Amino acid sequence: MKQLLTLFSILIFLSCCTSNTIYKKPKDLISQEQMVDLIIDMQLAVGAKSVKNKYEKRSNYMPLIYEKYSIDSARFARSNFYYSTRIDDYTKILEAVSVRLDTLKKKHEDLLRVNDSIKKANRPKMSDEL
Repeated sequence: MKQLLTLFSILIFLSCCTSNTIYKKPKDLISQEQMVDLIIDMQLAVGAKSVKNKYEKRSNYMPLIYEKYSIDSARFARSNFYYSTRIDDYTKILEAVSVRLDTLKKKHEDLLRVNDSIKKANRPKMSDEL
């Protein structure tokens, strides 16, 4: 009897752990390509919060991103939830985001390196000052 109860408990536990729920595709689903662009802009906006901007006192750029893509936060949430339930699709999206962010970072670092070398070349040398 005790073995049967243990087996029954294990079966119930395993059946609770697996999800057979299939979520319907939202009518206003954001395409994967647009999700990549949207997530990149969101990541940049989150990063921009920590940078002081002397021209604009804004700290929350998300409304501007939603406006840029003509969506609202609810539509993004539905699309994000749908893709997160489809792990293969979501992995592709996040990998594309990672690659593009790495590319942007490399371009930014190259630009900083060029600007630093120009500043260094324009700086007066010690012998010129004497």
